[in-house]
Amino acid sequence: MQLALEKFAELEVIEVCENGLQAVKAVNELKPQLLFLDIQMPKLDGFDVLELLGDQAPFVIFVTAYDEYAVQAFKANAVDYLMKPLDPERLEQTVQKIIQRIATEHPAPTSEWISKSVRENELLQRILVRDGSDVHVLAVNSVCYIESADDYVAIQTEDATHIKLDRLNKLEEKLNPPQFCRIHRSYILNINYLSRIEAETKDSKLAILTNGKVLPISRSGYGLLKKLL
Repeated sequence: MQLALEKFAELEVIEVCENGLQAVKAVNELKPQLLFLDIQMPKLDGFDVLELLGDQAPFVIFVTAYDEYAVQAFKANAVDYLMKPLDPERLEQTVQKIIQRIATEHPAPTSEWISKSVRENELLQRILVRDGSDVHVLAVNSVCYIESADDYVAIQTEDATHIKLDRLNKLEEKLNPPQFCRIHRSYILNINYLSRIEAETKDSKLAILTNGKVLPISRSGYGLLKKLL
């Protein structure tokens, strides 16, 4: 890919990354105008990279082995793409088009269309948390519970708390229902970490976790929880 781009005098390759983690760090530090992004990469895939970059993502050209049917979602959202193996004529067309756009436009926000159009029916297998220049990749099975904090969520694992800019309702839609239960308007519980349920008062219950943490259970949450246990 790097060799193919060297013939374009308008482009300067400022960094080549071997995986998604390097790509996130490079974009944050170097602030490129254009990113050629492979979808299938080690550690983080192309969609993970864009999720972590959020609205800081530059213009993006996907480089993918997916067939044309699969990439219609990219085209519909004004994101260009190149198929593997690269076709020199197609590359020329794509580069000239994106150069014109860079001169007159700003990159469109990516966060919404990634989740809606590309991963609409996928359940989360991991949760990505950006912490400055660091990226934490949390396996969902390691998450004990998630707590709402206005526009953020606090994701609690056995040994750490991770703060992520996200809504509890949005995360709930992507978590496996038999494993994760909305026990309270402010809490989602991984039932694998539930030790027991205790009565606080006649009408309220408490979830006692395996690590000793105590979470409130609402009336509706208790009803949902009973169906899973």
